[in-house]
Amino acid sequence: MNAPSLQERYAPLSACFGCGPANPSGLRLRSFVQGDTVIATWQPADRYQAFPGLLNGGIIGTLLDCHGNWTAAWHLMTINGLTQPLCTVTADYAIKLLRPTPLEAPVELTARIVAHTADRATVEAELHAAGKPRATCRGTFVAVRPGHPAFHQWAPA
Repeated sequence: MNAPSLQERYAPLSACFGCGPANPSGLRLRSFVQGDTVIATWQPADRYQAFPGLLNGGIIGTLLDCHGNWTAAWHLMTINGLTQPLCTVTADYAIKLLRPTPLEAPVELTARIVAHTADRATVEAELHAAGKPRATCRGTFVAVRPGHPAFHQWAPA
């Protein structure tokens, strides 16, 4: 997509390994709002393999964690009527690896909010590749407060 992603729009200076636009060595995941769902497409590279032709499970976890976090940040921004997302961090997340994920096919991520309060959201996410579900995730993401090391880390450029 040519439009700016959530990460590019709201955290262009982020160096997060999974989704930071400013991390040239990172995965640089780009998440986009589509209705009540947040979507992303990402192309694996050979350097992220676990076994020949298969994506590493830790990379899968990173993609789902970052995508879920941005889903929560966008949702909390929206429900609180803000123009900039609150910086959110992962409180917990659980990944289920359903089947091997091939390297040659792009992975497609979807995420939705399943519960929320004013400062936290629970997200369910899925990762698909080659037309099949490969992994699922459920996580809780919390907005940080002053004094937390991540507070104000998403300052726009």
